[in-house]
Amino acid sequence: MERLNIVSGAALQMQLELLWFKEIEKIMPPSIKEKENNEHETARAIFSKTHKDLLKEGESWMKKTAESCTIVATLIATVVFATAFSVPGGNDSDTGIPIHLKYNLYSVFSLSNGVAMFSSSTSILMFLSILTSRYAEHDFLRSLPLRLIVGLTALFISMATMTVAFCMAFFIAYRRGSMWIPVLIATLQLVPVTLFLYLFYPLLIDIFFSTFYSHSLFNPSKRMLQWAGDT
Repeated sequence: MERLNIVSGAALQMQLELLWFKEIEKIMPPSIKEKENNEHETARAIFSKTHKDLLKEGESWMKKTAESCTIVATLIATVVFATAFSVPGGNDSDTGIPIHLKYNLYSVFSLSNGVAMFSSSTSILMFLSILTSRYAEHDFLRSLPLRLIVGLTALFISMATMTVAFCMAFFIAYRRGSMWIPVLIATLQLVPVTLFLYLFYPLLIDIFFSTFYSHSLFNPSKRMLQWAGDT
């Protein structure tokens, strides 16, 4: 079980175990795959039995991660949605058009707000799909990790673009005043974004490489496992 230490999280450990099992299946003769032991158990049944606890741990890990991220994504979506109806500087009392509509900063604000809403909504949907998953063994191989990758990526984008929109609101408000205030605020906003990236980047990289590059461990040209009958 030492090989499990190369990945973090029970879900990724389960994914790695499934990859190993499927690779071994490829080099086994068909007659061996369905062969039963003295307890009338096939290799697949033994694998499921011995990894039952890891499967439960992986399910729990996935659910806790998805639940936490769903809360954050929902808060971002709520803030962004409210911001769309309270634009910086307000609207013209006669036409209802935003007062600062002609400025480029307002365009950046609107675009950032729109991207934040889209990405936070996408993130929520991905995490909800994780929470409602069946958590079957094969789900840990591709389905769940891919959803988590999309969810975390969308969550980071939503946080980053929400921060940009927040900063643009201050730049618009102080465009004829003391510019050091919005500059200071924008600088401070880098802290939570950087902290989020620092905390979740290792996890995202682990999931990405475990999902897309772990298969390279079993490249036929580098395959170390050989069936005894071939030697």
